[in-house]
Amino acid sequence: MSVHRVVQRGQVRSVVRWREHGQNRSRAFHRRKDAEAFDAELKRRRQLGSLALQQLTERKGPTLGEWIAERWAPEHAATLAQSTRDRYAGVYSVHIAPWLNDVSLRELSVAALRAWQTERLKAGVGPDTIHKCRTVLSSILRHAAESEAIPANPLSLVRAPKPKQRDAVQPLPPAAVEKVRALMRDPPPRVVAASVTGRRARRRYELDPPGEPATWQRDALIVSILAYSGLRPGELRALRWGDIRENTILVQRAANPDGSPKATKNQQRRSVRLLSPVAQDLREYRLAIGRPASEMLLLRDGRDEPWDKNAWQTWRADRWVPACRVAGLTPIPRPYDLRHSFASLLLAEGRQPVWVARQLGHSLAVLLETYAHLIEEYADVERIDAEAEIASVRQHQMFALSSLSDAVQAADAIAGKKKTPP
Repeated sequence: MSVHRVVQRGQVRSVVRWREHGQNRSRAFHRRKDAEAFDAELKRRRQLGSLALQQLTERKGPTLGEWIAERWAPEHAATLAQSTRDRYAGVYSVHIAPWLNDVSLRELSVAALRAWQTERLKAGVGPDTIHKCRTVLSSILRHAAESEAIPANPLSLVRAPKPKQRDAVQPLPPAAVEKVRALMRDPPPRVVAASVTGRRARRRYELDPPGEPATWQRDALIVSILAYSGLRPGELRALRWGDIRENTILVQRAANPDGSPKATKNQQRRSVRLLSPVAQDLREYRLAIGRPASEMLLLRDGRDEPWDKNAWQTWRADRWVPACRVAGLTPIPRPYDLRHSFASLLLAEGRQPVWVARQLGHSLAVLLETYAHLIEEYADVERIDAEAEIASVRQHQMFALSSLSDAVQAADAIAGKKKTPP
């Protein structure tokens, strides 16, 4: 019997090794003092006899890691979406495996899980991350309990940490949405600043914006659909032209990270109200790209392939963020946050919360938790007409941009300015 320090999965552990019934046995511990205590107990029980030693060292069923590999992964994880499996794997490898992977399922008591959670909180892990960890662990332990490998899920008796209070959502008003959309539709040139003193001489000059008119029109359409139809980005990436109806958009699928189709978040299809400004944007873009067939996706890359997650993130970094920065939005919102604008428009129209929840594709409880402050805000104000509101803002935005363009051209003509190459 002896205690050794080894490195397992990048973690330094203390391993106790001994021989029993002619076989080499071992057990790993995170703390050396625990390993030394186990080693001392081994020596004591060996003096008491083989039965006492067996009671200490007998295998107490599969470990957490073994149960995942042999039972949970093929029986339950295989039914989850790929994005969910990837998220679970990331959380497990970082926050669970180094502490619990080699622990027997029967040894995952309420006290052991509470100690693990407390240790993670002391290490600076936030409540939101702990909640994700608990979701993964609870799924595994509930599956083990259903399979009668353990009597019950012990994590259900461990009190979860209180989540941090978040600020209420602040939806972008139509004026801000249309400003970003206009910058997408007619992007300004990229300005390369003049060199500073002491560097190689370079004059200030301008470059044409990236892309072409068709891609600019597509970018503006993305903003319209997210802000005025409330689709999630994954649902937009899976949207086909055949899903665009006369008065509604049929949302019946979402997209995996690789672009392949999957079910929507709530496993249900829904019909979203098609506002006339969005319908107009869809008609114009479809004409611009040659009237694609109904089974074609709205968003396809240069090789005519569906947008995967990398393509979406690239669009977000190269097109969305610069447009929001020029529009003066701080902090820069996520494209996903445009769903809040759609919810705000519907509530400002006086729509019933149940109907708004169906339009957004989530439960009434989630709607009330997320938008209760907006419901109160619009309770005693005059109802708006969402379509008229958007049309008015667009008309004003077009006039403002036209006036600005005329002013810039007049100033350039007076000064005789020309674009100067580097």
